[in-house]
Amino acid sequence: MTKEQLINLCKEQNPIMKQIVNGEEIQLVGQDYEAACEAWAEMRMEQIAYEANQEVLKQAEAQAKANAEAKLAALGLTAEDLKAFGL
Repeated sequence: MTKEQLINLCKEQNPIMKQIVNGEEIQLVGQDYEAACEAWAEMRMEQIAYEANQEVLKQAEAQAKANAEAKLAALGLTAEDLKAFGL
């Protein structure tokens, strides 16, 4: 999703936003409303990027494990064999 799409999603899901200022709840309007939507969109973009990075790391870890197991298999060994050797 683009930042603009996220801003539009925020506005769609939150047509009214309120904030506590000096203990009093006020409705955000104009530039304050726009700034809140933009801040949310930026935070969500960072979250999406983080989640994508975590998925890449997870896939790389799985590939590294598969590669290690293939190398062991080529030697006629298993992970259990290595454990039995104390490795």
